[in-house]
Amino acid sequence: MLTTGKAILDVANEHSFAVPAFNISDWAMFKGIVEISEETNAPLMVAIHPDEVKHIGPEMIKGIIERAHRSSIPIAIHWDHGATYAQMLEAFQYGFTSVMLDASTKPFDENVAISKRVVDSAHVLGISVEAELGTIGANDSYAESEGTATIIYTDPDDAVTFVEQTGVDSLAVAIGTYHGFFPKNLKPELKLDLLKEIKSRVQIPLVLHGGSNNPDDEIREAARIGINKINISTDIKVAYHNKMREVLGTDEKVREPNAIQPACIEAMKIVAAQKIELFGADGKGSLF
Repeated sequence: MLTTGKAILDVANEHSFAVPAFNISDWAMFKGIVEISEETNAPLMVAIHPDEVKHIGPEMIKGIIERAHRSSIPIAIHWDHGATYAQMLEAFQYGFTSVMLDASTKPFDENVAISKRVVDSAHVLGISVEAELGTIGANDSYAESEGTATIIYTDPDDAVTFVEQTGVDSLAVAIGTYHGFFPKNLKPELKLDLLKEIKSRVQIPLVLHGGSNNPDDEIREAARIGINKINISTDIKVAYHNKMREVLGTDEKVREPNAIQPACIEAMKIVAAQKIELFGADGKGSLF
Protein backbone atom coordinates (compact mmCIF):
# COMPACT_ATOMS: atom_id res chain seq x y z
CA MET A 1 0.00 0.00 0.00
CA LEU A 2 2.35 2.70 -1.22
CA THR A 3 0.67 6.06 -0.81
CA THR A 4 1.41 9.75 -0.24
CA GLY A 5 2.23 11.63 2.90
CA LYS A 6 -0.93 13.68 2.50
CA ALA A 7 -3.15 10.60 2.30
CA ILE A 8 -1.66 9.32 5.56
CA LEU A 9 -1.43 12.58 7.48
CA ASP A 10 -4.91 13.81 6.61
CA VAL A 11 -6.30 10.71 8.36
CA ALA A 12 -4.00 11.27 11.34
CA ASN A 13 -5.17 14.87 11.49
CA GLU A 14 -8.82 13.83 11.44
CA HIS A 15 -8.35 11.20 14.16
CA SER A 16 -5.83 13.05 16.37
CA PHE A 17 -2.77 10.83 16.35
CA ALA A 18 0.77 11.07 15.01
CA VAL A 19 2.37 8.90 12.34
CA PRO A 20 5.99 7.86 12.97
CA ALA A 21 8.49 8.84 10.29
CA PHE A 22 11.40 6.49 10.95
CA ASN A 23 14.73 7.37 9.34
CA ILE A 24 16.38 4.30 7.87
CA SER A 25 19.99 3.91 6.68
CA ASP A 26 20.21 0.32 5.46
CA TRP A 27 18.01 -2.56 4.33
CA ALA A 28 18.00 -4.34 7.68
CA MET A 29 16.69 -1.21 9.43
CA PHE A 30 14.04 -0.73 6.78
CA LYS A 31 12.97 -4.38 6.97
CA GLY A 32 12.61 -4.21 10.74
CA ILE A 33 10.67 -0.95 10.69
CA VAL A 34 8.16 -2.29 8.15
CA GLU A 35 7.78 -5.50 10.18
CA ILE A 36 7.01 -3.73 13.46
CA SER A 37 4.63 -1.33 11.70
CA GLU A 38 2.76 -4.26 10.18
CA GLU A 39 2.73 -6.12 13.50
CA THR A 40 1.19 -3.10 15.24
CA ASN A 41 -1.03 -2.20 12.24
CA ALA A 42 0.37 1.32 12.18
CA PRO A 43 0.70 3.61 9.13
CA LEU A 44 4.30 4.41 8.33
CA MET A 45 6.38 7.11 6.71
CA VAL A 46 9.83 5.86 5.74
CA ALA A 47 12.09 8.90 6.05
CA ILE A 48 15.37 9.08 4.15
CA HIS A 49 17.70 12.06 4.65
CA PRO A 50 19.85 13.25 1.70
CA ASP A 51 22.93 11.80 3.41
CA GLU A 52 21.09 8.49 3.76
CA VAL A 53 20.01 8.65 0.11
CA LYS A 54 23.67 8.94 -0.89
CA HIS A 55 24.54 6.03 1.40
CA ILE A 56 21.91 3.55 0.20
CA GLY A 57 21.68 4.65 -3.44
CA PRO A 58 18.73 4.84 -5.85
CA GLU A 59 18.71 1.08 -6.43
CA MET A 60 17.73 0.39 -2.83
CA ILE A 61 15.03 3.05 -3.01
CA LYS A 62 13.46 1.00 -5.80
CA GLY A 63 13.43 -1.98 -3.45
CA ILE A 64 11.86 0.10 -0.68
CA ILE A 65 9.10 1.19 -3.04
CA GLU A 66 8.51 -2.40 -4.18
CA ARG A 67 8.24 -3.60 -0.55
CA ALA A 68 5.85 -0.76 0.27
CA HIS A 69 3.51 -1.89 -2.52
CA ARG A 70 3.29 -5.32 -0.82
CA SER A 71 2.75 -4.02 2.69
CA SER A 72 -0.41 -4.59 4.71
CA ILE A 73 -0.22 -0.99 5.98
CA PRO A 74 -0.12 2.37 4.19
CA ILE A 75 3.46 3.53 3.60
CA ALA A 76 4.80 6.81 2.23
CA ILE A 77 8.42 7.21 1.13
CA HIS A 78 9.56 10.59 2.42
CA TRP A 79 12.60 12.66 1.43
CA ASP A 80 13.66 14.18 4.76
CA HIS A 81 15.18 17.67 5.04
CA GLY A 82 15.81 18.46 1.41
CA ALA A 83 17.75 21.69 1.17
CA THR A 84 17.37 22.65 -2.50
CA TYR A 85 14.93 22.54 -5.37
CA ALA A 86 17.38 20.31 -7.23
CA GLN A 87 17.13 17.74 -4.43
CA MET A 88 13.36 17.82 -4.76
CA LEU A 89 13.65 17.02 -8.47
CA GLU A 90 15.93 14.13 -7.53
CA ALA A 91 13.32 12.86 -5.08
CA PHE A 92 10.61 13.05 -7.75
CA GLN A 93 12.78 11.03 -10.14
CA TYR A 94 13.55 8.37 -7.54
CA GLY A 95 9.87 7.77 -6.79
CA PHE A 96 9.43 9.41 -3.39
CA THR A 97 5.75 10.02 -2.60
CA SER A 98 6.42 12.75 -0.04
CA VAL A 99 9.13 15.40 0.28
CA MET A 100 10.29 17.92 2.82
CA LEU A 101 11.85 21.17 1.69
CA ASP A 102 13.64 22.74 4.65
CA ALA A 103 14.35 26.42 4.06
CA SER A 104 13.65 27.32 7.68
CA THR A 105 17.00 29.04 8.21
CA LYS A 106 16.41 31.38 5.27
CA PRO A 107 14.51 34.69 5.53
CA PHE A 108 10.73 34.25 5.65
CA ASP A 109 10.10 35.50 2.11
CA GLU A 110 12.75 33.16 0.68
CA ASN A 111 11.28 30.24 2.61
CA VAL A 112 7.86 31.04 1.17
CA ALA A 113 9.15 31.41 -2.38
CA ILE A 114 11.11 28.15 -2.60
CA SER A 115 8.47 26.19 -0.67
CA LYS A 116 5.76 27.38 -3.07
CA ARG A 117 7.94 26.44 -6.04
CA VAL A 118 8.33 22.92 -4.66
CA VAL A 119 4.59 22.66 -3.94
CA ASP A 120 3.67 23.78 -7.45
CA SER A 121 5.94 21.13 -8.98
CA ALA A 122 5.18 18.30 -6.55
CA HIS A 123 1.41 18.65 -6.66
CA VAL A 124 1.41 18.25 -10.45
CA LEU A 125 2.93 14.81 -9.80
CA GLY A 126 0.66 13.95 -6.87
CA ILE A 127 3.52 14.21 -4.36
CA SER A 128 3.00 15.67 -0.89
CA VAL A 129 5.10 18.52 0.49
CA GLU A 130 6.21 19.34 4.03
CA ALA A 131 7.99 22.57 4.88
CA GLU A 132 9.34 24.01 8.11
CA LEU A 133 8.80 27.32 9.88
CA GLY A 134 10.85 28.29 12.87
CA THR A 135 14.14 26.57 13.60
CA ILE A 136 14.52 23.33 15.50
CA GLY A 137 17.68 23.04 17.59
CA ALA A 138 20.53 21.00 16.14
CA ASN A 139 22.75 18.84 18.31
CA ASP A 140 24.11 16.53 15.62
CA SER A 141 25.51 16.70 12.09
CA TYR A 142 22.43 15.31 10.36
CA ALA A 143 20.04 18.08 11.19
CA GLU A 144 18.88 21.04 9.19
CA SER A 145 20.43 22.18 5.97
CA GLU A 146 22.39 24.97 7.60
CA GLY A 147 22.04 23.99 11.24
CA THR A 148 21.71 26.02 14.42
CA ALA A 149 22.12 25.27 18.08
CA THR A 150 19.25 27.55 19.04
CA ILE A 151 15.50 26.95 18.87
CA ILE A 152 13.64 29.75 17.09
CA TYR A 153 10.01 29.09 17.97
CA THR A 154 7.37 29.14 15.23
CA ASP A 155 5.31 32.32 15.17
CA PRO A 156 1.56 31.57 14.75
CA ASP A 157 0.95 34.65 12.59
CA ASP A 158 3.79 33.63 10.29
CA ALA A 159 2.41 30.09 10.17
CA VAL A 160 -0.96 31.32 8.88
CA THR A 161 0.66 33.45 6.20
CA PHE A 162 3.10 30.70 5.22
CA VAL A 163 0.43 28.03 4.76
CA GLU A 164 -1.81 30.39 2.79
CA GLN A 165 0.98 31.50 0.46
CA THR A 166 2.65 28.14 -0.15
CA GLY A 167 -0.14 25.55 -0.08
CA VAL A 168 2.03 23.02 1.78
CA ASP A 169 0.37 19.79 2.88
CA SER A 170 2.04 19.71 6.30
CA LEU A 171 4.18 22.02 8.38
CA ALA A 172 7.06 21.24 10.72
CA VAL A 173 6.97 23.57 13.71
CA ALA A 174 9.53 24.50 16.32
CA ILE A 175 7.97 24.11 19.77
CA GLY A 176 10.90 22.92 21.87
CA THR A 177 12.81 19.99 20.34
CA TYR A 178 16.33 19.30 19.12
CA HIS A 179 17.74 17.12 16.38
CA GLY A 180 19.87 14.50 18.09
CA PHE A 181 19.91 14.26 21.88
CA PHE A 182 18.77 17.33 23.80
CA PRO A 183 21.70 19.41 25.15
CA LYS A 184 22.54 18.32 28.71
CA ASN A 185 22.58 21.90 29.98
CA LEU A 186 18.98 22.53 28.92
CA LYS A 187 15.67 21.13 30.15
CA PRO A 188 13.56 19.47 27.42
CA GLU A 189 10.14 21.07 27.39
CA LEU A 190 7.51 21.39 24.68
CA LYS A 191 5.50 24.59 24.40
CA LEU A 192 2.12 22.88 24.16
CA ASP A 193 0.18 26.13 24.39
CA LEU A 194 2.06 27.39 21.34
CA LEU A 195 1.21 24.15 19.53
CA LYS A 196 -2.48 24.56 20.34
CA GLU A 197 -2.49 28.12 19.01
CA ILE A 198 -0.74 27.20 15.77
CA LYS A 199 -3.04 24.22 15.23
CA SER A 200 -6.18 26.23 15.84
CA ARG A 201 -5.14 28.71 13.19
CA VAL A 202 -3.68 26.58 10.38
CA GLN A 203 -5.46 23.24 10.96
CA ILE A 204 -3.28 21.27 8.51
CA PRO A 205 -1.15 18.35 9.77
CA LEU A 206 1.75 19.56 11.91
CA VAL A 207 5.10 17.82 12.24
CA LEU A 208 7.50 17.43 15.14
CA HIS A 209 11.18 17.00 14.32
CA GLY A 210 13.46 15.87 17.11
CA GLY A 211 12.01 14.63 20.37
CA SER A 212 14.81 12.56 21.85
CA ASN A 213 14.89 13.27 25.62
CA ASN A 214 11.56 15.11 25.59
CA PRO A 215 9.26 13.57 28.22
CA ASP A 216 6.90 10.88 26.92
CA ASP A 217 3.85 12.53 28.48
CA GLU A 218 4.54 15.72 26.52
CA ILE A 219 5.05 13.83 23.28
CA ARG A 220 1.83 11.87 23.83
CA GLU A 221 -0.10 15.07 24.50
CA ALA A 222 1.42 16.80 21.47
CA ALA A 223 0.19 13.93 19.28
CA ARG A 224 -3.27 14.25 20.79
CA ILE A 225 -3.64 18.01 20.32
CA GLY A 226 -2.13 18.71 16.92
CA ILE A 227 1.09 16.94 15.92
CA ASN A 228 0.38 14.37 13.18
CA LYS A 229 3.88 13.25 12.18
CA ILE A 230 6.90 12.72 14.41
CA ASN A 231 10.38 12.09 13.01
CA ILE A 232 12.40 9.39 14.76
CA SER A 233 16.04 8.83 13.86
CA THR A 234 18.41 9.02 16.83
CA ASP A 235 16.49 6.71 19.17
CA ILE A 236 16.16 3.78 16.76
CA LYS A 237 19.71 4.13 15.45
CA VAL A 238 21.14 4.16 18.96
CA ALA A 239 19.23 0.97 19.82
CA TYR A 240 20.27 -0.71 16.56
CA HIS A 241 23.95 0.14 16.73
CA ASN A 242 24.38 -0.32 20.48
CA LYS A 243 23.14 -3.88 20.06
CA MET A 244 25.48 -4.31 17.08
CA ARG A 245 28.44 -3.22 19.24
CA GLU A 246 27.34 -5.73 21.86
CA VAL A 247 27.02 -8.59 19.38
CA LEU A 248 30.36 -7.85 17.75
CA GLY A 249 32.03 -7.50 21.14
CA THR A 250 31.01 -10.96 22.32
CA ASP A 251 32.78 -12.88 19.59
CA GLU A 252 35.47 -11.46 17.34
CA LYS A 253 34.89 -14.28 14.86
CA VAL A 254 31.27 -13.35 14.10
CA ARG A 255 31.11 -11.77 10.66
CA GLU A 256 27.99 -12.85 8.77
CA PRO A 257 25.22 -10.21 8.64
CA ASN A 258 22.57 -12.87 9.27
CA ALA A 259 24.34 -13.65 12.54
CA ILE A 260 24.84 -10.01 13.53
CA GLN A 261 21.78 -8.11 12.39
CA PRO A 262 18.75 -10.06 13.73
CA ALA A 263 19.40 -9.05 17.34
CA CYS A 264 20.01 -5.46 16.24
CA ILE A 265 16.73 -5.40 14.37
CA GLU A 266 14.86 -6.75 17.39
CA ALA A 267 16.41 -4.11 19.67
CA MET A 268 15.36 -1.39 17.23
CA LYS A 269 11.84 -2.83 16.92
CA ILE A 270 11.35 -2.62 20.70
CA VAL A 271 12.06 1.12 20.59
CA ALA A 272 9.98 1.61 17.45
CA ALA A 273 6.98 -0.20 18.99
CA GLN A 274 7.17 2.07 22.02
CA LYS A 275 7.12 5.14 19.76
CA ILE A 276 4.20 3.80 17.72
CA GLU A 277 2.14 3.31 20.89
CA LEU A 278 3.23 6.66 22.32
CA PHE A 279 2.08 8.49 19.21
CA GLY A 280 -1.28 6.70 19.21
CA ALA A 281 -0.59 5.14 15.80
CA ASP A 282 -1.01 1.49 16.80
CA GLY A 283 -4.07 -0.08 15.18
CA LYS A 284 -4.70 2.97 13.02
CA GLY A 285 -3.93 1.05 9.82
CA SER A 286 -7.56 -0.05 9.96
CA LEU A 287 -8.62 3.54 9.20
CA PHE A 288 -7.28 3.31 5.65
